[in-house]
Amino acid sequence: MNRTHACLALAAVSLALAPAFADEHHPHWSYSGATGPTHWAGMEKEFEACGIGKAQSPIDIRTAAARVADLPEIVFEYKPVPLKIIDNGHTIQVDYAPGSFISVNGVRYELVQFHFHKPSEEKLDGKAFDMVAHLVHKDASGKLAVIAVPLKKGAANKLVATLWKNLPHEKGHEVAVESVTIDAADLLPAKHAYYTFDGSLTTPPCSEGVRWFVLKTPATVSPAEIAAFGKHYPMNARPVQPLNGREVLSSK
Repeated sequence: MNRTHACLALAAVSLALAPAFADEHHPHWSYSGATGPTHWAGMEKEFEACGIGKAQSPIDIRTAAARVADLPEIVFEYKPVPLKIIDNGHTIQVDYAPGSFISVNGVRYELVQFHFHKPSEEKLDGKAFDMVAHLVHKDASGKLAVIAVPLKKGAANKLVATLWKNLPHEKGHEVAVESVTIDAADLLPAKHAYYTFDGSLTTPPCSEGVRWFVLKTPATVSPAEIAAFGKHYPMNARPVQPLNGREVLSSK
């Protein structure tokens, strides 16, 4: 990715993950109706990739078609940080302090933020999980990498429980809870095998050039934790997009 594309990617992340009503110059997109996914591309020129892009996310991962390869391990180096949380009008998002990162094949990607979708945007063999956590990272050149952690109904999730106890009362206002420390590592399952492919942001402007790592093993969230998120966002998942010949690789 050259310098111009890197800057565009970072701008895209800022736009896609900013509070929905923070900038009156950008339309308010949603997940249904006249401002839903089928209309995103026509809402403004910056969103046109949502309609004409050929490497869009999310996708339905067909496990039998994924090519098993000798892929590098994802090395997670996450540190505890004070909680900064926002309801940005599209999801619940946690902004992460600098210093936590993943390394893949020697490339370091800093953890910027993570957020949630219900149900999972990614599907495996046509089936969605109850929720998914997307951990958004960027490397030194601005290239993006997202770890998708599927979340299925089961035991309570300590980190999710902490987040839900500290949800902001208003949309668009980040709350810094200095007395609460969180660790993104608590979202991860014990096993880190993954599927990987080239894709895009799953929200407008749907910018491409994003590397996706979808963990094979889900973590768990309790029925009550799923229901609590559902009160804010009953459904905030973009439909799966055509693969268009892209190869999905599977780690051993």
